[in-house]
Amino acid sequence: MGLTKSEIFTDAQNEIATLSKAFAHPARVAILHHLFKTNSCICGDLVDEIGLAQATISQHLKELKTLGLIKGNIEGTSVCYCIDQEKWEEMKHLLTAFFNQDIKANNCC
Repeated sequence: MGLTKSEIFTDAQNEIATLSKAFAHPARVAILHHLFKTNSCICGDLVDEIGLAQATISQHLKELKTLGLIKGNIEGTSVCYCIDQEKWEEMKHLLTAFFNQDIKANNCC
């Protein structure tokens, strides 16, 4: 796969593409759903909840954390995760503006 020429796109376009990675796998969507449903930090029960191996869950958590949508704190031998509310609000604002664009009537197709 070729390199993305991200410099030719706007900051908003690059940010939308980056944040969209969170929704590119159903496991990450399920993790986010679970974090919202519990409305608290989750420490280790995601394997039972999601039904995937610990290593797989860890990879998805790492991706979500890299995207900034979740944050984690180390408590003893486990890492506890929760939604990063500030980043989530930023993403909602950016994606809402993108999805709320209206298609203007034209004679195309």
